[in-house]
Amino acid sequence: MEYNFEADLHTHTIASGHAYNTIREMARAAADKGLKALGITEHAPKLPGTCHRFYFDNLKIVSREMYGIRLFLGSEVNIMDSRGTLDMSDKLLNSMDIVIASLHIACTEPGTVEENTQAYLNVIKNPYVDIIGHPDDGRFPVDYQAVVQAAKDYGKVLELNNHSLDPAGCRENAWENDRKMLKLCKEYQVPIVVDSDAHFDELIGRFEYAIRLLNEMDFPKELVLNRSYELLCQYLER
Repeated sequence: MEYNFEADLHTHTIASGHAYNTIREMARAAADKGLKALGITEHAPKLPGTCHRFYFDNLKIVSREMYGIRLFLGSEVNIMDSRGTLDMSDKLLNSMDIVIASLHIACTEPGTVEENTQAYLNVIKNPYVDIIGHPDDGRFPVDYQAVVQAAKDYGKVLELNNHSLDPAGCRENAWENDRKMLKLCKEYQVPIVVDSDAHFDELIGRFEYAIRLLNEMDFPKELVLNRSYELLCQYLER
């Protein structure tokens, strides 16, 4: 099956502390690759080395169009505990174009399956969160049945993260976990977004591992949100 993508919603610039390009360089790369939209989602303040909250406060001054593509500027916020606490205030979250919520080893210790699952379930209920980032890291084992059902109930999108599937990456058992997630998303008709998680401009729009898995699972194209710029805008601008 051929999958075409018009956007990459999860990327990082030098502001995140461990990425290597500016906003303009990332936007230019996205335009050169034929994308219509790019999400730049800097790591939120609790991740070591990233930007201060003032950076996010000031995103209002940045143009949302560069090199002919639409920019969605926001944050990949950190899930801090099983209560679904995030490291950004509701007021600041509400000002973002896009919010991805993820579990990171640098910010929270992995819990039990029940604790990790509860963390996702509570975050899925958060009205300011758009996407659950890389819920495939085996270091945070979860009940995928419960997570996918909650995503359906609350109208949230789950991420298929290409970087997670890269053999050189640090996330554990991502292929197996993503197979479980995609099977359930297909069964329950829950949309996903495919992202690069690029920290370098050359990696924008690189989805080769994700595409391989989508084809393996015969995953329906109509459930892939970022295949359509218009569909993407409808979701993020609700």
